[in-house]
Amino acid sequence: MNREAVGRTERVPHGGESDPAVLDFSANVNPRTPPGVEAVYREALERSRRYPDDEYREYREAAGAYVGCSPEEVIPTPGGLAAIRLAIETTVEAGDTVLVPYPSFGEYAREVRLQGATPVFVRHDDILECEPAGHALAVVCTPNNPTGECAPAAKLRRYAARCREAGTTLLVDEAFLGFTDEPTLAGEDGVIVARSLTKLFGLPGLRAGFAVASGDQREALERARPAWNLGTPAAMVGTHCLRQEAFVRETRTTVARERARLRGALERRFDVSPSDAPFLLCELTAADPLADERAPVAALCASAREAGVALRDARTFRGLDSHVRVAVKDRAANGRLLEVLVGE
Repeated sequence: MNREAVGRTERVPHGGESDPAVLDFSANVNPRTPPGVEAVYREALERSRRYPDDEYREYREAAGAYVGCSPEEVIPTPGGLAAIRLAIETTVEAGDTVLVPYPSFGEYAREVRLQGATPVFVRHDDILECEPAGHALAVVCTPNNPTGECAPAAKLRRYAARCREAGTTLLVDEAFLGFTDEPTLAGEDGVIVARSLTKLFGLPGLRAGFAVASGDQREALERARPAWNLGTPAAMVGTHCLRQEAFVRETRTTVARERARLRGALERRFDVSPSDAPFLLCELTAADPLADERAPVAALCASAREAGVALRDARTFRGLDSHVRVAVKDRAANGRLLEVLVGE
């Protein structure tokens, strides 16, 4: 990390509502957790009297089986963002340039800047057409946050080949891919995949995730990984969650059904982007009741919160100025969101 860059790099705003009395649609987290989590956590808490085993063998095996790669290619991390940071730290140096999608997760550009490097912003739906040669790293988010659509799998794999030929590392953020049936790039040569457990399994405070890489990239990530970087509760609960195949299937079915329901209703008020993810990006239209407000998105978020619902103000994403993002939750919570936003 570049010391001078640290002094001039700001933090990035995120969703997340701390008031339990408010329905939080600003963070894209599964409202359900897998069965058996509490019992595993209680056992893990007792085991936390000792340092964790830094090899994390069971966790690596569960993660490898989950994404279909070798356990040795799995690098445990405390959340998907830690995997992203580790990938950027080991591939980017001061003076480098990095292809970064927009609108997309703001932490990519921040982590690049912290290395003293420069993000080169490319429209998220154009990045797979962008020439990777001359850049240290290219970043793809699939499904993209906040727009929600997956990168076409075949096209993404072809782009990975282009990056290999150019000597450019490809970082693929698959934080929300577990909500879909789309294939992973985990184990692909020249690619670092970042995965988050906390969104799909409804445990954002647990901080569990992993990176997947092979060859020299895998060796670099493993050497740079801090010792004991995954606490015992995160490792044990994460291992348990990764093995819950039925839970994952049920979640995918529920999210797809509720997302379609929400989109159909929200389109009566907003322009809603197509999405494969557990969230929807909604743009206020000229016909919206708040269209004449000086700050219609802020007014919408404020009025929704007064009604007990937190929305994500998507103006914090580069290139968006009239959007909110809403998570897909369970049927009852989604019903309340529709009452507040469209009077249904």
